[in-house]
Amino acid sequence: MTTLSSRASANRRRIMDIALAELVRNPDASMDHIARAAGVVRRTVYGHFPNREALITALTDAAVEDVSRAFAAGMADAAAGSPPAPPADRALARATLSVWESADRYRLLVALAQRSVTDAGIRARLEPVRLKAAGLIQRGLDDGAFSSPLTSRALAHVYEHTLFGLMQAVNEGALPAETAGVAAATTVLATAGVAPARAAEAVTEAVREATAGAAGTAGSRR
Repeated sequence: MTTLSSRASANRRRIMDIALAELVRNPDASMDHIARAAGVVRRTVYGHFPNREALITALTDAAVEDVSRAFAAGMADAAAGSPPAPPADRALARATLSVWESADRYRLLVALAQRSVTDAGIRARLEPVRLKAAGLIQRGLDDGAFSSPLTSRALAHVYEHTLFGLMQAVNEGALPAETAGVAAATTVLATAGVAPARAAEAVTEAVREATAGAAGTAGSRR
């Protein structure tokens, strides 16, 4: 029973991965098209997802889980080796870079999710990430790293909508994808009232941490 369950879970994950790739290439891709791309019969796809909306909802849930993990991992990476805690601006920059790396995979899914899951549904799913961001922003407001007339919760909403806006800018060709992560981190710090010179410094430090972390992970796999 466990083996069958594991196999079913793996099949579901594979179908979702292929569906995401196909929907990115063609937002109007049908369930039949996705089944053919996955090399399975229609019944297999419908066995996991009763309709296209259910599939898109599942992809949205997976995207939110990935983004949540990325935000937490980014905060943890920023704190590593920096007792008791890194500056809030650097931590937020690092978390943003981590989130962007994850969210970039899903940015073309957003328009589909807005139709099937709705904006309200997306916001509700992102609430745990928003609360983590608000906590980090509050620390920055308390210690003077951030300066804003807005509350931490309001700034967390600004943070969320800034990232969505920049994803749309990349989708429309208004922002190069290869520089979007750094642009997102710098913009987020600017919205929190960080001076331009310090924002650039914090993002540079965060990029260095991200690069070192990636190199360390690659080295541990050898």
